[in-house]
Amino acid sequence: MSRRRLLGIGAVLGAVAAGGLALSAAWARRPAETGDQLVSEVPLPQAFTIPLPLPQVLEPVASAAEGDRYEMVQVETEAEILPGYSTRLWTYNGTFPGPTIESRRGRHVTVAHRNELPVPTVVHLHGGRTPASSDGYPTDLVLPQDWSETAGHGHGGHMADDLAVVTNVQREYGFPLDQRAAMLWYHDHRMDFTAPAIWRGLAGLHFVRDDVEDALDLPRGDHEVPLMIADRAFDSDGQLKYPSLDPTLTGEIGVEERFTAGVLGDAVLVNGAPWPVHEVDSGLYRLRVLNASNARHYELEAVTDTGRRLPLVQIGADQGLLAAPVRHERLPMAPAERYDLLLDLGELPVGSKVRLANRLGEGRMKDVMQFHVVRAGRRAAIPETLATDLPEWDRSEAVAVRDFAFRAGRMNGRHGWVIDGLPFDPNRTDVTTRLGDVEVWRLIADVHHPVHLHLVGFRVLSRGGGAPLPHDAGLKDTIALRPGESAEIITRFDGYRGRYLFHCHNAEHEDMGMMANLEVT
Repeated sequence: MSRRRLLGIGAVLGAVAAGGLALSAAWARRPAETGDQLVSEVPLPQAFTIPLPLPQVLEPVASAAEGDRYEMVQVETEAEILPGYSTRLWTYNGTFPGPTIESRRGRHVTVAHRNELPVPTVVHLHGGRTPASSDGYPTDLVLPQDWSETAGHGHGGHMADDLAVVTNVQREYGFPLDQRAAMLWYHDHRMDFTAPAIWRGLAGLHFVRDDVEDALDLPRGDHEVPLMIADRAFDSDGQLKYPSLDPTLTGEIGVEERFTAGVLGDAVLVNGAPWPVHEVDSGLYRLRVLNASNARHYELEAVTDTGRRLPLVQIGADQGLLAAPVRHERLPMAPAERYDLLLDLGELPVGSKVRLANRLGEGRMKDVMQFHVVRAGRRAAIPETLATDLPEWDRSEAVAVRDFAFRAGRMNGRHGWVIDGLPFDPNRTDVTTRLGDVEVWRLIADVHHPVHLHLVGFRVLSRGGGAPLPHDAGLKDTIALRPGESAEIITRFDGYRGRYLFHCHNAEHEDMGMMANLEVT
């Protein structure tokens, strides 16, 4: 690493102290976790006793040559997450996770969202190559019924944005989906209140399929298992516990002081169930894994009941298939990252149990879920060659090299999170690039920041001046910067013109200023 980069890291780390944000003892012990943990006030169930739920697949309400149309209602409902308790949730179509959409590359999808919640909402298709008008910009609000008649609410604490497109009750989002096969996810993205909205349940999966994927002999049907991992905590009534300064999510933004670095729960939910168990056969499984936690990082490993570690074979990243598999004993996952994994259970006898564990966790957070082999299955080989359609960008093509520092700072006179010293302002253009340009971005962090770019995928060129890590393979849209780390990424800004975002996907950091505007011209 050059002397200039070393000095830059020192300056960023020094700015943390200048910003007045004290790193808690928990951060020091577990540097891969950023935040503080809530403690549930009700007994949590024994691990591996609740069956793994699988999100329902949403059927289109209409299909034609030009594409498919779906409808969703954003509504509050109650569900039994913990046995014996009814928990209020904010949901898409009454379920958590929301219903899954299955789509084909290049086939247009329209989703009409109706807001029947008590606050404005915004929907972002994370990982989608989406026109700016449907990308879910944080001030493009869908207002609930009669919101304008609710005195004093305005837009829920948002600063004025002259470019915002605000609709009443319903909005149609259009997704051309001209992109590689991948698992995307959709979630609320309202300015200042993304974190509590996701925490309350506003998240779901969206798959894009294509001919490249279809040509491979990969597990399908019940051998392809989506896993949305998210931590939560519960109060004495079994309701979701979250330290909002304003629980109505209509006024003061942010969380109680000790949670400004991120909110961690003490229960691991997979597809909305705590520490579930999934009955499987002794075959090859494709696990489509999303870390939908607000701030918690995981380091996953698969361990049998005899203590043997099974490899997690990565075949895809955020933006689709790799060129060739990468085998991991342990796999780190930051918030918003997705991994496409193969788990081979072919050598295990019926009755075996495999624990998906979290090496970053303490106590009960060491466990995620369990697979229970209940019947014999068909052996299948892991393909050694995968996709050949990954974009190749060379550093020499870059028309710009940009530096961005992600660090603690001040927002509205109190602790916040900033990019290059500035909290988010929808009226300020932070970066302007031209459609089709290739750029290299150099990113640097004080603490752990998962940095997400809208519209485009990117390749990781380096970390700390050295080679990328094994899990950096493929095309990504989120990179987990570790404390004090720098990284370089390269991308081409193609697809669409308009106003987009890049931001930290620690959802509390995002709400407290760590977003910036990207204008593609």
